[in-house]
Amino acid sequence: MEETSLSTQIHLLRCQHRELDDEIDALMHRPYVDQLLLQRLKKKKLWLKDMIVRLESELIPDLDA
Repeated sequence: MEETSLSTQIHLLRCQHRELDDEIDALMHRPYVDQLLLQRLKKKKLWLKDMIVRLESELIPDLDA
């Protein structure tokens, strides 16, 4: 994949990650917290973080030791 394409994809994933973080924060401040929804959102946020890390590792060139 091209570096610009990877960078764009990483940027989009980071935006989604931030949006989920805001959604989780708003959910936590409600009088009643839907624990199942909270758990699903946290899992999705973790999945996004894993994808970001994976794509960032593709941007770093492999160095022969």
